[in-house]
Amino acid sequence: MDIIKNKKIYLMISLIIIALGLVMFIINGFNYGIEFTGGTLIQINAGKFISVDEAKNIVKEFDENASIIHGGSNKEELIIKSTKDLSNNDVNRLIDKFQKEHKINKKSVQAEKVGPSMGKEIKNKAILSILISTIAMLIYITFRFEFKFGLAAVIALAHDMLITISVYTIFKLPVNSSFIAAILTILGYSINDTIVIFDRIREELRLNPKESLDNVVNNGINHCLRRTINTTITTIIALVVLYIVGVEDVKILALPLLVGIISGTYSSIFIASPVWYDLKKYKRKTA
Repeated sequence: MDIIKNKKIYLMISLIIIALGLVMFIINGFNYGIEFTGGTLIQINAGKFISVDEAKNIVKEFDENASIIHGGSNKEELIIKSTKDLSNNDVNRLIDKFQKEHKINKKSVQAEKVGPSMGKEIKNKAILSILISTIAMLIYITFRFEFKFGLAAVIALAHDMLITISVYTIFKLPVNSSFIAAILTILGYSINDTIVIFDRIREELRLNPKESLDNVVNNGINHCLRRTINTTITTIIALVVLYIVGVEDVKILALPLLVGIISGTYSSIFIASPVWYDLKKYKRKTA
């Protein structure tokens, strides 16, 4: 594959997705979960398993976008998170419907109002973690390779975060604590692929010092391409299976991981290396 020749096309694909995500963000904003907006939290100890679909048939009258997950060792507990500040009357009506359809004891239900303070704390710590990890990666890659490799890797990481965030805004997916955890996981996965490719490019530079820079980059990527694709496919298969057969609380983690890993693989091949190539070419022009 001639990655360098078509680098503008690959960059344009990413820019279109990010621009569309920005437009949707301006129009709709984020679909924040209860951790960030506050709302109503209802915990029902049903004493038996009630599927998410059955629960949603009841809850949708009050909040069709409410998050419903299972708790307890035998999944006998339902945890309903609504970003709406449901009135006491609505909460009582919701509980009455569960009691009527599933013979729930009212004493096994707990309902409370949740403030957004926890979400602010999670968001601030997540941003701090991303900044610290990004700076640490930049220092490590600069020490291990060179500054331009580190800068290209950081740009690729920013690309992965923006793509994942854009997908969430485009499809109005809920942004919650699981999304934050997935973003941090994606950073680690993406940088691993990028470093493998960079290591191969450095090896090509050492073995073929007279080769043109674009051929060096293309050869380095192509030598790693099979390994990168095989690793990504096996990871995607595992995540797709988790999303299909997993319970709701597993799905909300598997989805952003799936989006991020696809984006991370794309950026490692089509973004990070071409960015390094451009930085290297710019230095040679200005030298």
